[in-house]
Amino acid sequence: MEESELNQGTPSKQKARSNEYGNKSAHIIGSDSWLQVGVMLTTSFNCGYILSFSNLQFVPLGWTWGIICLLFFGVYTFYTHWLIAGFHIIKGQRFIRFRDLMGYTCGSEMYYVTFFLQYLVIILTNMGFILLGGRALKAINDEYSDNPWRLQYYIVLTGVAFFIFAFCVPTMSEMGIWLIPSTIVTFCYVITLLVVVINDGKDNTNHDYHVSGNQEDRVFQAFNAISAIVVCSSSGLLPEIQSTLQKPEVSNMRKALSMQYTVGIVFYYGVSISGYWAYGSSVSDYLPDQLSGPRWVKVLINTAVFLQSIVSQHTFVMPIHEALDTYFLQMDKSMNSLENHKRRFYLRFLLFAGNTFVAAALPFMSDFVNLFGALALIPLTLVFPSLIFVNVKGKTARLGENLWHWFNIITFSLLAIVATIAAFRLIVNSVQYTFCNIVHSISRVIAGSSLFKREKKR
Repeated sequence: MEESELNQGTPSKQKARSNEYGNKSAHIIGSDSWLQVGVMLTTSFNCGYILSFSNLQFVPLGWTWGIICLLFFGVYTFYTHWLIAGFHIIKGQRFIRFRDLMGYTCGSEMYYVTFFLQYLVIILTNMGFILLGGRALKAINDEYSDNPWRLQYYIVLTGVAFFIFAFCVPTMSEMGIWLIPSTIVTFCYVITLLVVVINDGKDNTNHDYHVSGNQEDRVFQAFNAISAIVVCSSSGLLPEIQSTLQKPEVSNMRKALSMQYTVGIVFYYGVSISGYWAYGSSVSDYLPDQLSGPRWVKVLINTAVFLQSIVSQHTFVMPIHEALDTYFLQMDKSMNSLENHKRRFYLRFLLFAGNTFVAAALPFMSDFVNLFGALALIPLTLVFPSLIFVNVKGKTARLGENLWHWFNIITFSLLAIVATIAAFRLIVNSVQYTFCNIVHSISRVIAGSSLFKREKKR
């Protein structure tokens, strides 16, 4: 569908409300090239999260269904992103936020639904990145220390690093200078990891790809795997990312997406597939823990994961920074004025302090991936683009096109519901398991104390 065609149909009931969704923003709009955005997407999605995908995607599905789902949702998320990129401009009005686009095309209720889902994705993603960075730092220390700190200490250090970067690099457009080192670090650790994993796979003569669990567990695990696959290639923030692009915004966004879904997808799919091939159903939920290479390899990979996650998380958390800056900063002054520096410091500090505290209290990285994939990213990525199409082009589109998009809306809405139930079930099981371990540890301490007192009396 051509860009000009997409820009022709505005729902008449929304015309009076079009001014509600303006482009007022404290951040830079329309300044970046498609290449910069394409590189940012490629490196951001090749973050340390991919080190968990072998376990999250293939272990619950096995080879056949794992490959089928990986290819299907990879192609489909590319299609939906391609579709929604075409609605960035409607009747000459540019929409720089997903929630504004949904509110304009689907009504004010959808504005708030999108707002909630997007911010759920962003907050959970950011907590996941903090957990990821903390885990990488802990893995480095474990290589050199027999008495390592608890994970929570490294989570706090990671939160501090993220805060400093977010304060010093206030907007997405200003990430440009950081993309070159981020790209180098990304491909350095991914290629090193692939070499070691493939060597481990050659040495492993006992590949077990059996999908464990009873029928009920396997069904729920399969839906969790689908959620993780959607997370693999989707952010739910495409209009926000597209807002930074120079004209022509639609074609430039589609060029950047083509780069992500060709160059980028080869690497994060390659890590997922090779990890499962090498270690089978026993593959770790964090691949560096399982590598058999020398110490320097593990240290190099974990160091790269930590450094690269600082840049990657900034891409996904930026819409919150943009919203807070637009609301609280003094718009009549420069972003780098003394007053705006102070306000930005407090805003970034409060955000990362809260996220770091929750991440340290609930260190379940894989559970977060499943939850925000199911509850938020499936609707944002697979349902909402078709909703926009129906509301914008429904009256002029062919019957087959309308039926196709209604099929998508119904099918993926049901998928989101079932996958969310599966994700909550997994979290409940994890909390119960952790609680039982705590109770068991306390019981052992009490029992040991009682035994000590009895021995002392004797």
